[in-house]
Amino acid sequence: MRNVFLATLFGASLLQFERAALAQQPLAIFKSSVAVVPISAVVHDRHGRMVTSLTAADFEVLDKGERKAILDFHADADSRVTIAILIDTSGSMRVSSKFALARDVAKQFGTDLQDGRDEASLFTFDASVREQHPFTSHPATLDAALEDADPFGVTSLYDAIAETARRLAGRPSAHRALVVLTDGIDNHSTLSAAQVSALASSIDVPVYVIATVAPIDRAEYARRGMDPRSFDAADFRHLALWTGGNLFWVTRPEDADQPVRLIVDELRHEYVITVESANDAEWRPLAVRVRDRQLSVRARSGYFGR
Repeated sequence: MRNVFLATLFGASLLQFERAALAQQPLAIFKSSVAVVPISAVVHDRHGRMVTSLTAADFEVLDKGERKAILDFHADADSRVTIAILIDTSGSMRVSSKFALARDVAKQFGTDLQDGRDEASLFTFDASVREQHPFTSHPATLDAALEDADPFGVTSLYDAIAETARRLAGRPSAHRALVVLTDGIDNHSTLSAAQVSALASSIDVPVYVIATVAPIDRAEYARRGMDPRSFDAADFRHLALWTGGNLFWVTRPEDADQPVRLIVDELRHEYVITVESANDAEWRPLAVRVRDRQLSVRARSGYFGR
């Protein structure tokens, strides 16, 4: 159901995207060895409303098609939320109001995250990644770190996501995510969207992409994404969804608060499910489902066995 939903929504074959990721899996940077596999899952009903009252008995986890016993299960809305914000400062962000919109969104995270409890960090990138502000429990302080940012240079979007996801993986919070603010253009990465999706999924870091673009650009992305001959146009959309994250669009300053509220709310109400890792040192596709087929689940799509 999940695969059908995504393919219908974005007009491209998710199966084709997954095969592309699996074909490139031997890269050593993707391999990890774990005894258990934590899975962060978000559940919505058919109207898009979040479902927060499920129990372990409502879920089933398939590891390479085989059902796995759930070893641990919890949903704690009072837990800390940890977010790494990654902002595109390449030359393409100079066009229109893209960078200004990105900064509006980043500032909103400082408002919606709870001071003294939640934590956030700020990174920027063009050809390389820079840490503008380390992880802090005072998220409102992040905005000042962007005062001297000046968009310039080429865009290594996928490489930057991979590097920031690795840094975020070391944070102890169970409710963590990488938020990428970009126009979606990549012209310099060595990694593909499929490879980066495999990395982020394998370490359970959901990637939320917020595209800060002009309205006309959004219409063009939609047109290209619905064209089956232009599969690459939808890569960053699939990158987000395949890791358990999502894609949002911000085309006006007044829209900046909407995706921020949704992302923070989702992270607070994630279900964290733990299953035993397989012994095979290979890529293991995961499928997380709920018994009520009217509900949809977003979660990581796989991991590497130990």
